[in-house]
Amino acid sequence: MRYPFFAIGLLLSSSFAQASVVVGGTRLVFDGTKNNAVITVENKDQNSNIVQSWLSVIDAASPAKDAFIITPPLFRLKAGEKGFVRVVRSGKKLPDDRESMFWLNIKGIPATEYVPDKNVVQFAINSKIKLIYRPAALKGNTPESYAEKLQWGKEGTSVTVKNNSPLYMNFSQVSLNGKNISGAWFAAPFSTLKIPVQSSLSATGKKRDHMERD
Repeated sequence: MRYPFFAIGLLLSSSFAQASVVVGGTRLVFDGTKNNAVITVENKDQNSNIVQSWLSVIDAASPAKDAFIITPPLFRLKAGEKGFVRVVRSGKKLPDDRESMFWLNIKGIPATEYVPDKNVVQFAINSKIKLIYRPAALKGNTPESYAEKLQWGKEGTSVTVKNNSPLYMNFSQVSLNGKNISGAWFAAPFSTLKIPVQSSLSATGKKRDHMERD
């Protein structure tokens, strides 16, 4: 059985505004034809912040844990100051026929002065964004170019999305029969994503999605 798919627009990337240290995007796409990628950070706090950055893998069994180097991994940003985090390829091999995805963690730690006999509570907020490595062989490919080729279906109480493309397809919301289901899902290259739905919602009929773009 075929299930109609209706795309109704793409979500633009935007800065994370809930943290003192604001990251200039919700994702960083690493162009495999280059040896590095850069994302900006800005300190919106009234005090200096220490910025700490590191990578973590989506798949704990991934053999490519050391495929990138973060520089600088730790630096200071004064109040109102802008800086950047650079991701550099380490040379460790990654698949060249599909994208690879990692988590890029950027944490802002307030650098407040010590005041004797005064209790101070500090919050360090970690912004976790997607680092997507797009091999040189896939240059020019974008999620938008594959959106219409996604295969939507039903399995029990779940909506399934079959992704036959070499790219990661990211979704923030699916509208099913007029009901919005919000979340943060992604379909890995050449895989099928299952999105659970409430039993009161039928997994048939019209489906439309908010797919994140580069």
